[in-house]
Amino acid sequence: MTVDRAKRISEFTKHGWWGTETLDDLLREAVARDASRPALADQPNREQLCDGAALRLDYAAMDRHVDAWASVLHARGVGRGDTVVAQLPNIAEFVILYLAVARLGAVISPLPVQYGAHELRMVSQVLDARAYIATTRLKDARFGAQAFADGVEFPHRLFLGDDPPEGGEAIDAEIARALADGSKPPPTDCDANDVYTICWTSGTTGTPKGVPRTHNQWLAIAWGTYDAAELREGDVLLNPFPFVNMASIGGFLFNWLRCGAHLVLHHPLDLPVFLGQIASEGTTFTIAPPALLNMLLKDESILANVDMSKLRAIGSGSAPLSPWMVRGFAERHGVDILNLFGSNEGMCLISGSKEIPDPEERAVLFPRFGVPGLEWPNRCAEMVETRLVDLESGETITGPGHPGELHIRGATVFDGYLGDTADNASAFAEDGWFRTGDLFEIVGDGDPKEYYRFVGRCKDIIMRGGYNISPDELDTLLAAHPKLAEAATVGYPDDTLGEKVCVFVVPKSDQQVTLEDITGFLSEQGIAKFKQPERLEFIDALPRNALGKVVRGELRARLG
Repeated sequence: MTVDRAKRISEFTKHGWWGTETLDDLLREAVARDASRPALADQPNREQLCDGAALRLDYAAMDRHVDAWASVLHARGVGRGDTVVAQLPNIAEFVILYLAVARLGAVISPLPVQYGAHELRMVSQVLDARAYIATTRLKDARFGAQAFADGVEFPHRLFLGDDPPEGGEAIDAEIARALADGSKPPPTDCDANDVYTICWTSGTTGTPKGVPRTHNQWLAIAWGTYDAAELREGDVLLNPFPFVNMASIGGFLFNWLRCGAHLVLHHPLDLPVFLGQIASEGTTFTIAPPALLNMLLKDESILANVDMSKLRAIGSGSAPLSPWMVRGFAERHGVDILNLFGSNEGMCLISGSKEIPDPEERAVLFPRFGVPGLEWPNRCAEMVETRLVDLESGETITGPGHPGELHIRGATVFDGYLGDTADNASAFAEDGWFRTGDLFEIVGDGDPKEYYRFVGRCKDIIMRGGYNISPDELDTLLAAHPKLAEAATVGYPDDTLGEKVCVFVVPKSDQQVTLEDITGFLSEQGIAKFKQPERLEFIDALPRNALGKVVRGELRARLG
């Protein structure tokens, strides 16, 4: 399927869903409203994470930092349409880099810090990136060597911190000089329909794919969280999720500037520090995984001395929410838990207290955004259309109790995966709707029925701690293992992470195989640690269908 971009731009602009504002425009407007307001704050334990002192900036100071960064990048040839790859933890410089890239009209491609040489190799081969930026240290380990592995190609490898890897360029002093000199980049004519980010996902098929999104697509989808959380001028937003995908970019980055809020950073999760930031910063909105919220509510002693008086709402998702937990936070702490279901590609279902007032219903139901005859107090609802499609017949499902794949189209949805990839043919239906790969059913008392209930995933992607893991990618790598005849990976339930990875193996007749053999081999391939199997099962032969495809459902059934 080929997306008609001109038609989409014309249609969504006519409806007022897309406009001319870019992220840099939002920043300039926020500075003009009140440059003295707090804008951005590092986590207090930042020095335990990487080199550099923790930053606390008002809007005026942050704007100067953005100019300095943009000047340094421009000096290396970064301009409109050029791509910068960033592999940084949640530090103030990461957010400033996002803003500097936007000021240049360039494109940022953020990578999880867990990505190793294997993933960087794939990224560098499909992106003609101008530069790669990382820190020299991550916690107690040196960082950045993955950017110099065989097959990884970047013209500039830039580093924050002391003692960069051989061949890397240290930029701390250069940025400090640009800041002291008041350097500014040349003006750039940027369009809100230009691609601004390329995030990475396993989606519903295959290995990680690039997901390009424009300023307008991000601005449209950001309204979902903005309205559900009832964000407002003067809010304090605490972000503990890495700035690499929908949760942080759509949930925080654009909304932070949209309401001129104070953005406070955190990651990786350190519970005492996180709770301390809720209290000391006067946090009004944050996000947290369901398992953490369950644990906090089960052990009230943890929250007994935490001042949450300013906290209005917590967003959560990536795994089913417990009704008792959502009700418990509302009744015991006066905090609304928002149920978030989104994707880099542009899916956006959100259950807030206005959309679904009852906490227990909110934990398991989502409003049917974009369905004729239903109205919702959320701007995303009018920007999209959703439908359920029967997997076998392809017919649209209109009644309750019949699970189907959720399809979506509209102003929040991307145009297609990066490059001329076959994945686009399977990701989009013939009539242009995006196939999310998620199964829902229709429920409710009204006519039409008001809600969707999540049933499961159509495909076999493993979702571990908010990251999508492609079993096909792992299987392909393990096919080269010298001790294995064949292998296949599947997900199995985990209370904390949602799922973990199990590998089923058929050893060669003369070989003994351990889990360490598997993980060690994958480490040698440079695979990210979060993708590593944590369980090993032996099997005489992998179950396959008539076409020779592994039947993962049978493997999962063996796990009980």
